[in-house]
Amino acid sequence: MKNISIFGTSSDAGKSTLTFAIGKIIQKLGYSVAPFKAQNVSNNSIVADDNSEIAVAQYFQAEILGVQTSYHLNPILLKSGRKSSASLIVKGKSVIDKDVREYYRDLDELKPVVKEAFNYLDSRYDCVIAEGAGSPVELNLMDKDLSNIYIADEFNTKIILVADIEKGGVFASIWGVYNLLPSKLRDNVIGVVINKFRGDISLFDRGVEIIEKEFKIPVLGVLPYIPFNLGFEDSQSLLNYAQKSKKGAKRIGVIAYPTMSNYNDFEPLIADENVTLEFIKSDINLDSFDLIILAGSKLVIRDLEWLKDVGLFRRLKESRVNILGICGGYEIMFNRLIDREHIEGDKEIVDGLGFIDDDIIFQKEKIVKRGTYNIFGEVVSGFEIHYGVSRKYPIYYERDNIRGTFVHGLFNNKSFIEYKKRTIDDFISTIERRVDIQKIIKKIIY
Repeated sequence: MKNISIFGTSSDAGKSTLTFAIGKIIQKLGYSVAPFKAQNVSNNSIVADDNSEIAVAQYFQAEILGVQTSYHLNPILLKSGRKSSASLIVKGKSVIDKDVREYYRDLDELKPVVKEAFNYLDSRYDCVIAEGAGSPVELNLMDKDLSNIYIADEFNTKIILVADIEKGGVFASIWGVYNLLPSKLRDNVIGVVINKFRGDISLFDRGVEIIEKEFKIPVLGVLPYIPFNLGFEDSQSLLNYAQKSKKGAKRIGVIAYPTMSNYNDFEPLIADENVTLEFIKSDINLDSFDLIILAGSKLVIRDLEWLKDVGLFRRLKESRVNILGICGGYEIMFNRLIDREHIEGDKEIVDGLGFIDDDIIFQKEKIVKRGTYNIFGEVVSGFEIHYGVSRKYPIYYERDNIRGTFVHGLFNNKSFIEYKKRTIDDFISTIERRVDIQKIIKKIIY
């Protein structure tokens, strides 16, 4: 069976969701399927079953497909770093902060890592579905592209294009991407899926005819716009969430600092009709909220300085509302943040909010682990990803209106798990009705 690459004709076209949806449909036909992304750029990471750190999107895809999670699903992960650098995570472990130009210069050194991970999955599953990144035909970057061109060329994958009609210019994007692909890859294109169509889909019948007859590219399906508040890959998709809240719902504010991370912590709150979730990015009065959450952060000291610059640091210190800190947000609550190893930057000692009577010490070795925790009187199945440690309060703290913890996954209760399953099943059913899976199967079966 041939493996598949999912290429977007633009960023945020729907590659991540199409990867698990098509994978699940193929799986229903009796084949084993694994998701894969060679290189992801995201602050949204999670701890896999092998205690490696991978992007949330690949973990989420694997969870839906019932696949054991490991670094093989996402062998290279880039997260926000200092200045023009990025934190490089290879095979699930933090390696180094690397200048972006240096990273691209040394890219060939990472190809064996990607190849090993793909071959590992290929040897264990009938079909590997490799999610691309952004557009595959950024001409100045095509020779530096691990997720699109390298995978499709190296492993001779069959290619499905996905185009976001909501952005406009859908014909130009499809024609442009297809014709800018190397000829070998053009020959491997199975067809295109038109995504996020609002309104009566039959209105695009003429569009389908143009793409198929004039562009000579099969249209595999036209998908309606479906709000999907799960598996957010980046902060931009998170901030576009759709929420239905009941009258009198609990008002929760999340401080959205510049390098906010692990925003999937808030998916259960978005799904809860008894909650109205708001993201706070400026100096506003916090007293009208029932709860303020300090989210995870990739660069805690930088985000702490941002809180001070915009005025929210003062607001938090003066407020008497309930405040919850998660991971990086928890670290911000301490007396001081001490970074003598320069993990985050040049500043060695920074004053925190002073809510907790201890200091945070940044250590060289990142704590990355998954486990079961007893926190705030509840048993939580969650995970930790952090450099900072507290001697007195290594897992959590609770006093009056202040609570905080290093553990992600606090809100994943039974009702959210049921909501998640129902939402995913409904989404896949829609894709199943709208995409011609037989056209795909005919192209990938030897």
